Amino acid sequence: MQIKVLGAGGNIGNSGILVKDNSTTILLDYGLNPGKNIVHPLHVRPKDLTALITTHAHLDHIGYEPYLYIDGNVPHYATKVTIELTELLLYDLINISGDKLPFTQQEVKKLVRMSKAIEYEEPFNINGIETEFFNAGHIPGSSMVYMKGSKRVLYTGDINHIQTRLLTPASYDLPEVDYIVSECTYAMQDHPEREQEEKKLIDFSNEIIEDGGTVLVPAFAVGRAQELAEIYYSYNFKHDVYMDGMALTVNDILLNNPQFLRDPEFLRNALGRLNYVNGWEDRRKIVKEPAVIISPAGMLMGGASVFYSKKISKNPKNGIAIVAYQVEGTPGRSLVEEGSLNFNGNHYSVNAKVGKFDLSSHSGRSQLLQMFKSLKGSPKIILVHGEQENCEAFALELNSMGLNATCARTGEVIE
Repeated sequence: MQIKVLGAGGNIGNSGILVKDNSTTILLDYGLNPGKNIVHPLHVRPKDLTALITTHAHLDHIGYEPYLYIDGNVPHYATKVTIELTELLLYDLINISGDKLPFTQQEVKKLVRMSKAIEYEEPFNINGIETEFFNAGHIPGSSMVYMKGSKRVLYTGDINHIQTRLLTPASYDLPEVDYIVSECTYAMQDHPEREQEEKKLIDFSNEIIEDGGTVLVPAFAVGRAQELAEIYYSYNFKHDVYMDGMALTVNDILLNNPQFLRDPEFLRNALGRLNYVNGWEDRRKIVKEPAVIISPAGMLMGGASVFYSKKISKNPKNGIAIVAYQVEGTPGRSLVEEGSLNFNGNHYSVNAKVGKFDLSSHSGRSQLLQMFKSLKGSPKIILVHGEQENCEAFALELNSMGLNATCARTGEVIE
């Protein structure tokens, strides 16, 4: 068996893992870096692929998948909700960045036609490779992928062992494997207690609104926006909360796939307490109101959050709450690091208060260590999806503990 890293080796973004076993070649994710300069994974010929598996519907894992369907007919496997969300996000990507991409909506439609929905812990076979999905706890429908051929491999995709209001966590009880390909986004950092961060967000929001200001919460449309709705609902937040953009469509998709949610009825109730934004007249109005606005995109790369951030940032009474990791090169990253907004080379000063709240959907250092210590047997640990310095340091630490780990680079082949 051979494992090749096509993307996200020593970086975060453009994930892609190629697994070859005799005559079978399976591609696990095929994403792109959502920064200002689109970066895609290494090339793979569609005709060489037996199958494509998608772990979850985030652009750094799905954003380059339609490329495989320009001339290819690759069977595609994912959970039902992942397939539905993938279609939605890829159409949106084309609307925003179509001239920078080598594919169109036609390839997205083909990807969906070639898709087969798989449930968690429902074994299936790909040309002799026994395959199974396990809940990854990252976003609704996210999966770890187990494959058994001549060797046994587990690919975590993005993983979260911390329970959230929206999702049940990933389990540490995993099958015995020879190789585990694992993300290490937060390998050198533990997350603070989630309840503490939720309380800080509520206090920040109350303070801004009670001073007459507006709070913008840029949020990923999938998962984070819905979790935020549940947080405000849980704390009986007394002020108006608006939700805008693609998150509204995602709400319907998630409610139609309740098996992927921790408590579907709780989410339904939380969403029922929101005010939904219905176009530009609403946006121009609420941006001047003392209220919370939850709006994609989470890194301010597009969507209504761009409009809101430009308006809200001018007033020192307003606030912007950052609740997600901000990839290098995004406006959200420049806001956090430089205190300004950078849209297409145009800089906007920020007078509003900026708060950072750790509501990560990735396992932190302690959870990753516990996962590796819980592994059965003595598997080779292949670390990806982490900044190079942290990835290398974490691999050295795991090796010092008697484990067998390496920080893989893009292009590296593990035999």
